[in-house]
Amino acid sequence: MNKAIAYYRVSTDRQGKSGLGLEAQNATVQQFAIFKQWEIVGEFTEIESGKKNNRPQLQEALKQCLKQKAILVIAKLDRLGRNVAFISSLMESKVEFVAVDNPHANRLMLHLLAAFAEHEREQIRTRTKEAQKAAKKRGVILGVTFSDILP
Repeated sequence: MNKAIAYYRVSTDRQGKSGLGLEAQNATVQQFAIFKQWEIVGEFTEIESGKKNNRPQLQEALKQCLKQKAILVIAKLDRLGRNVAFISSLMESKVEFVAVDNPHANRLMLHLLAAFAEHEREQIRTRTKEAQKAAKKRGVILGVTFSDILP
């Protein structure tokens, strides 16, 4: 039986607190592991932008993969990262990984998917900046929550 290390990531504290994205990733990875008859010997969860390459939980997951000769399993490639160079460097490392949404992806496909994920990250950034700009024009004060203004 192959060993697997699961890695789950969401980008914001709000997503982490709701747990919905993490639960969905967990369910996807668990079902895949059952289907493949893999034993999940570790799980790591991170609340951090996929843009950042320095993620402590991911680093620990990768160490455990090497130590236990396990495969890193992620629900979707963009949960691992939205950076072509980062995904490419991981492909060159000694850690085998699989994205459940494309489990048969070869090296070329992984590079293409990583490029699309990076492009989507840039699109998200652009849409967010445009939405913030429009909100400011309407008089919305950005960065303030109800807990900031209520006693």
